[in-house]
Amino acid sequence: MYTTSQPDPVRLEIFKNLYQFIAEQMGIVLQNTAASVNIKERLDFSCAIFDAAGLLVANAPHIPVHLGSMSESVRSLINDHGDTIKPGNVYLSNNPYNGGTHLPDVYSNYPCILRN
Repeated sequence: MYTTSQPDPVRLEIFKNLYQFIAEQMGIVLQNTAASVNIKERLDFSCAIFDAAGLLVANAPHIPVHLGSMSESVRSLINDHGDTIKPGNVYLSNNPYNGGTHLPDVYSNYPCILRN
């Protein structure tokens, strides 16, 4: 008998792979459309999906070093603009006090609302 207190391992694996695939595809699109050698050839970027609380759901295996500060940047965005975030909006940040690292790193956030 299936209970809601324990996640279904098959569904969990399916959704894990789905979200990871989406993050990987985000990176492929970024790489293919980039003009910067750092992005196009060195793959010096990270792509990830976060939940509504700013917690990491899935990431692509590019350069995951950005992910530690990226989650802080996403949480800062949620704290500052949580009431007005809508699909289609784009947010850019490189503020070192809000999870940024150094000025050349810019975090782009494309909000998407996931529903059950």
